[in-house]
Amino acid sequence: MSSVSLEGRLLVQLTTYNTNLQDHDDSLPQDLVDWLRPTLTVSKFLAPQLSVTAPDIVCVGFQELLPLHIGLSGWSNKVLASRDAHIKSQLEQHAPNKERYTLVAKVVNVGVAMLVYARDDKVGKKFTDVQTSWIGIGGPLAMGNKGAVAIRFRVPDEDGGVGETFTFVCAHLSAHAHLLERRISDYQNIVSSLVFPSKDKKTLSTIYDTSHLFFVGDLNFRVVLPPEHALSIKSKDTEFATLLESEDARKQMRDHDQLSLELKKGTVLQCLKEGDFWKFKCSYKFKIGHVERYSSRRTPSWTDRILYATHTDDPSKPTESNISNLLYTSIPSYCTSDHKPIVALLLLPPSKPDGGAALPPVLKLPPGFTPTPNQSYMWKRFTGRTTDRFIGIIWYIFSLFGAGSFAVGIFNFILGFGAWKWWSTTQNVTAQTV
Repeated sequence: MSSVSLEGRLLVQLTTYNTNLQDHDDSLPQDLVDWLRPTLTVSKFLAPQLSVTAPDIVCVGFQELLPLHIGLSGWSNKVLASRDAHIKSQLEQHAPNKERYTLVAKVVNVGVAMLVYARDDKVGKKFTDVQTSWIGIGGPLAMGNKGAVAIRFRVPDEDGGVGETFTFVCAHLSAHAHLLERRISDYQNIVSSLVFPSKDKKTLSTIYDTSHLFFVGDLNFRVVLPPEHALSIKSKDTEFATLLESEDARKQMRDHDQLSLELKKGTVLQCLKEGDFWKFKCSYKFKIGHVERYSSRRTPSWTDRILYATHTDDPSKPTESNISNLLYTSIPSYCTSDHKPIVALLLLPPSKPDGGAALPPVLKLPPGFTPTPNQSYMWKRFTGRTTDRFIGIIWYIFSLFGAGSFAVGIFNFILGFGAWKWWSTTQNVTAQTV
């Protein structure tokens, strides 16, 4: 890795974290250096330049950003604004040469959120045509408890050419090992409904209509070990993390990773590539408050992932990419969630002159894969958002009755209603007696 050259290439840092519906004041440490400035600790084995180089673009994705009833009620933007201030201050505080960053855009739907920043002295002074998009995929009514958000922008060439487009997606797919087909359906739903309208509003483009695509999030694909596998029984042991110190054990887990198997089949995340995720321990499911103790309720899995593609990638070589993956790892020290945050550092290929092209280059797709925008995406948004608010507000009101507990709130409401009915009945009886 020491021969990696940064000349003429953009360095992109991608991070994702499922904060487990934690209270927004406590779900992130105050010092984010381990997550947002990983090159400080990895420069010994990466290109030495990285220890003194700040990323050109930083993408931060969240899932379960805040308690679900608060998110459904519509309070997500307030929490995201707080996150923005915290993250930007940490990026600039730990930048090696005091680089400054500009927020390109932020977007949130219930608990799925994303923020993208650009260095002021490079991409930050050039980006244009910023767009955001979101879609819920939770159940038949497209609720926001699961879903995806996206940010797209264009970076013109130095000579004023059209340049390249960048699309970032953060997603939270359906949970549980046995719901593999639903996760595949979730992705297909995202591809068709997470769309961007053209400037004239007459046409729609999908996430694949871009020069570079980055896909992060809690994708919820699980490791499903056969019952007879040597690791199967041990996987429910809280000390399983000790076994995963061995790369051989992690490789055995990798061979039963649902996402890896589906990528080979071409059923999901088509065109996208991934680094060696098995080089770090499974990011889920940990006992909250512990650095390296897994919960016995789930088989440890790499549910949190970062994938990418660029327009110069050859679709006939599905495992190769012209993007250099310099770092892909988890941050074990974060203990407030049952997930660990993960981070990737990617070095993009040099941008080539466009030769006067009218449109930016786009990804090359494999034969038979033709993403088609869903023309009814706005109706899906309306249905999902309306359902979110209806359920969220009712849930929120009952939680107020229960001092934060929905179940206690319902009990208190029923108890109060019963007491009121009893009091009304006794008053009527008293009046009739008089």
